[in-house]
Amino acid sequence: MLTFTLRRLILSIPTLLFISFIIFGLLQLAPGDPMAQVPLTVPPEVKQKMREALGLGAPWYVQYYKWLIQFFWIEPKIFIDYLTNTSFLLGWLPDTAFYQGELRVISWQTRSPVMDIVMQRMPQTLWVVGLSYVVGIVIAIPIGIYSAYKHYSVFDQAGTFITMVGFSIPPFFTGPLLIVIFSVYLGWLPSIYDTTHVVTDWESFKVQIFQMIMPVMVLALQTTAQISRYMRGAMLDNLNQDYVRTARAKGLREGVVVMVHVLRNSMIPVVTVIALGMPAIFGGAIITENVFKVNGIGQLLLTALFANDLPMVMTLTFIFAILIVLFNLIADVLYGLLDPRIRYD
Repeated sequence: MLTFTLRRLILSIPTLLFISFIIFGLLQLAPGDPMAQVPLTVPPEVKQKMREALGLGAPWYVQYYKWLIQFFWIEPKIFIDYLTNTSFLLGWLPDTAFYQGELRVISWQTRSPVMDIVMQRMPQTLWVVGLSYVVGIVIAIPIGIYSAYKHYSVFDQAGTFITMVGFSIPPFFTGPLLIVIFSVYLGWLPSIYDTTHVVTDWESFKVQIFQMIMPVMVLALQTTAQISRYMRGAMLDNLNQDYVRTARAKGLREGVVVMVHVLRNSMIPVVTVIALGMPAIFGGAIITENVFKVNGIGQLLLTALFANDLPMVMTLTFIFAILIVLFNLIADVLYGLLDPRIRYD
């Protein structure tokens, strides 16, 4: 397993390089000019100097090479310095000073380092996206198990209807619908997520919970719909297998048969959905964050797209690509842990 993991990590390097090249090429072909928002009163020679300062005057391959060096070499050095100097977990290590003031990936819109902005926005996105995914999984797996065990029952029919609704309604419709119901008519929940809110006591904690309910519900609805259907289908495939009948014939309790033998084999295809769904939920968060005004990564990407901020868009889309490759590897490793028949070494 260790050899397979290391081999996959090494093979992911050229994969990510190819993905970064494709993303960079598509963004270079996209229409728009970052200087379009500069006032018309600015002289042309000043605009030209601004373009050169942003690196727009260099050929495309030079820009791509600079971005690779900045993202894969300079930013990791800054991250290592942060871990050893100021982080809580690794602050006990000897302080490092790898970063020597080299030029970083700079946002054309804010004129500040892209990764600094990303790290400022990341906690808000992780709170909403991470909690919604955990809630979706916790709800979806029991629903899928019970629906398969009591298939074609009233519970199964109701679960099928709700999951079809979750599949059919997109977040840009679910979000405003919940705002109209719970914020406008009922007045129970806030319609805007306050990212400046700080939890200091029980009352502020309740405020944080209340403002997270609706964005988490929107994202968790799709997660629950998808995973519960896969869970139900996998459980139905395994409930009629020979090893299940053998386990029952040996006198094992029904709970042990279903929750140990059937569930473990049924989780193998569901692991793929759960692992690969994590990057996808970030895509759904782009719309959800914009609806509820969550100051996170999704809203940052939309703002960068409208402002034609190519370094920001390039970095964020590449981070999403890294998440997809990483969770693909995690899914493959979990296969071997769940199914003893699967061996990679």
